[in-house]
Amino acid sequence: MTVLAFDLLVEGKPLAVEVDGKKLCIAKVGEEVFAVDNICTHSDAELSDGETNGYKIECWLHGAEFDLRTGAVLTAPATIPLKTYKVTREGNSVTISHNSNQE
Repeated sequence: MTVLAFDLLVEGKPLAVEVDGKKLCIAKVGEEVFAVDNICTHSDAELSDGETNGYKIECWLHGAEFDLRTGAVLTAPATIPLKTYKVTREGNSVTISHNSNQE
């Protein structure tokens, strides 16, 4: 489990974090925060090096897009969804679980 400060997150600019040895990508959308695997399922590219637009995160390498809420693939060339992780927010404190929502 990892705790971050909400006010340090910037909308549109994903952040790479390590949670109990897992590399995750954290993204802020409005007042919400999402956590997904940081490595694109299509290639070995870090999603935190890309950008978000609303609930979509785009891999900078080949343009695959994923839904931050569910991990679902939105555009090719990716075909495998991302794992998502539980995020809770209390005031300025954001807690990210190391357990995938899909496990």
